Amino acid sequence: MTKIIDSIAEQYPQITGLTAFSGANTTTPYLADTEQKYQRKMCESIEDAIKKVGLKDGMTVGFHHAFREGDKIINLVVGILAKMGFKNMTLASSSLLSCNDYLIEHIKSGVITQIYTSGMRGKLADAISHGLMENPVHIHSHGGRVKLIQDGVINLDVSFLAVSTADEFGNANSVTGKSRCGSLGYAMVDAQYAKKVVLLAEEIVAYPNHPASIRQDQVDYIVKVDQVGDPTKISVGAVRITSNPRELMIARYAAEVIEHSGYFEDGFSIQTGSGAAATACTRFLEDKMRAKNITAGFALGGITQSIVDLHQKGLIKVLLDTQSFDNAAGISLGENPNHFEISTNYYANPAAKAAACDHLDIVILSALEIDLNFNVNVLTGSDGVMRGASGGHCDTAAGANLSIIVAPLIRSRIPTVISKVTTIVTPGESIDVLVTDHGIAVNPNRPEVAQRLKDAGLPVLTIEELYQRAIDLTTEPEPIKFKDKIVGIVHYRDGSIIDVVREVQD
Repeated sequence: MTKIIDSIAEQYPQITGLTAFSGANTTTPYLADTEQKYQRKMCESIEDAIKKVGLKDGMTVGFHHAFREGDKIINLVVGILAKMGFKNMTLASSSLLSCNDYLIEHIKSGVITQIYTSGMRGKLADAISHGLMENPVHIHSHGGRVKLIQDGVINLDVSFLAVSTADEFGNANSVTGKSRCGSLGYAMVDAQYAKKVVLLAEEIVAYPNHPASIRQDQVDYIVKVDQVGDPTKISVGAVRITSNPRELMIARYAAEVIEHSGYFEDGFSIQTGSGAAATACTRFLEDKMRAKNITAGFALGGITQSIVDLHQKGLIKVLLDTQSFDNAAGISLGENPNHFEISTNYYANPAAKAAACDHLDIVILSALEIDLNFNVNVLTGSDGVMRGASGGHCDTAAGANLSIIVAPLIRSRIPTVISKVTTIVTPGESIDVLVTDHGIAVNPNRPEVAQRLKDAGLPVLTIEELYQRAIDLTTEPEPIKFKDKIVGIVHYRDGSIIDVVREVQD
């Protein structure tokens, strides 16, 4: 064979880099052994997988948060990294929640020195807001995370992806098996872009595992673990069903806004956020849809039981699911032929060739604060501490034809409508309507919407009037005291910096 290479080189010196054939399995030695052929990706432990992927100090590890408060993988892997002596790691999880308070000790010890996330809650968020980390946390939207990965800002060296079932080649999903989170929309992006992908699977099933949310040609190694997550905790915290009369009143107002907005026509599309009033709004849409004899073309984003109910009743034709917000949504994804799993790239990446959120008619979103310019804060609380997430907020607000914010005018004697938000996550130019329990404000940029709502007899006020009402009830809140240190950098969905979070002064 060497003579053949020499002959080619002699006749065609411009052709270089050729290698002589030396055997059928020279480059694929595992094919020479049947057991090794089938088992070559299987690892005995997470430690074994970490060694095989060549993880080193200073690298970036990725995770998804589809199990939300029930996640059991992020803490597990970071704890193992600590025991193995890793330092100076970048943690790039699609989001972090109260269940990740355990990470505090590994930030203090220097295992984790940089974080990219959509948001955070609990003791971890409180500690970081009070200056725990030397480097600022980078906050991004769901669509913005994909763009940061594509742009090389987030450089995923190894992603550890929790799945309920996988086969020995790496075809995996989370709609079959015991611990199911439903859509793997976040994980699908890591599987596509990470240099190395390690699946942490609760159950190894026969080949080929179907459907394959993550494919065998994307996976390097597989580790069987006892449990990847607790699905019963997916719908706790920010994602919940409400019976609160005030939240139901806001939800009813929001449904009436949709009905008279000009977009409530046959084939309209909708997304509801994770907040209680936002999800409850779907309850009031059913009667209105039946009365007008219309169906929605599709519902998008985080899918809830209330959205699934409308789909099963034939009132929403298609569900596009990037995150299943409860067990009912996960079951539906596995059973209903028109309930589709989509990646966050497909969902909301502003640099994608097309993002589904750009095809939205109506999105209903929550807010911690909204100001006189309609800027929205969903990240920091009234004390300046990070306790929320950017999520898909700015993604869908930018893409939808009508973006509706639902929020109480006052929370615990603290106004929601204020003169200037603590942290801008979504710019006011993307917000069209604010629905509160004291009235509805429409962005002056949308006079046609305001007129339709007034003609329908809805309680339309100016944002200034709502602000004044809030202040009359609570008085002007004292300014939050911050130190100079920046503890969080807030990225808009295109990667630009829209705001920062500063260290809270006690």
